[in-house]
Amino acid sequence: MNFEADKTANATQLPRLNEPAPNFSAPTTHGPKSLKDYEGRWLILFSHPADFTPVCTTEFIGFAKAWPEFQKLNCDLLGLSIDSTFSHLAWVRNIDENFGVEIPFPVIEDLSMNVASAYGMIMPGASDTSAVRTTFIIDPKGILRAMMYYPMSNGRQVDEFLRLLKAMQASDEHKIATPEGWNPGDDVIVPPPKTAKEAKARMDEGYQCTDWYFCTKSIKAKVPAGV
Repeated sequence: MNFEADKTANATQLPRLNEPAPNFSAPTTHGPKSLKDYEGRWLILFSHPADFTPVCTTEFIGFAKAWPEFQKLNCDLLGLSIDSTFSHLAWVRNIDENFGVEIPFPVIEDLSMNVASAYGMIMPGASDTSAVRTTFIIDPKGILRAMMYYPMSNGRQVDEFLRLLKAMQASDEHKIATPEGWNPGDDVIVPPPKTAKEAKARMDEGYQCTDWYFCTKSIKAKVPAGV
């Protein structure tokens, strides 16, 4: 199998937020893919324990149904498990035939566990040979911006990844933070003042302020075409 992993990646160490995501080049159900292929676009790389398992099947169906909305947000999806391409192909065909859902995104073959190890997807306490449910959001510059880990027993909620992606894109565009449960159209949080002078002036700057350190404002979030 032709595979190249980032030589600087430490298999015993988790990747870190706001640093370059580990490089990879691996076979997938859509042919060879590398991290470089996704430059200029957001990428959600997610792992699942195994093909032909019920929880993973529901997750793949959820990601597939949300695929058009991810695409409108300039975001691609890329799955991974420690299974062969032949197993992946058989499984995605099975999902299409039995559930009527076509899987539009590629799935990485990672029999060597090189990608899984580089991204810290293997948790010995759960399994030495299966990836747990990890999700990594990588920005258009190849920087790791978010990562989430789930136990093997519980499926992810795809809507949360869409919500988080929209929130991060809003933060990048408007230089703001978002409160708990934020969705486009909700008020956003203005960064707190950094000096005594700024704090004194904050209440008169036209924001909606509860106190000098907690102020919000409205923004016009970009709405993808067709929404």
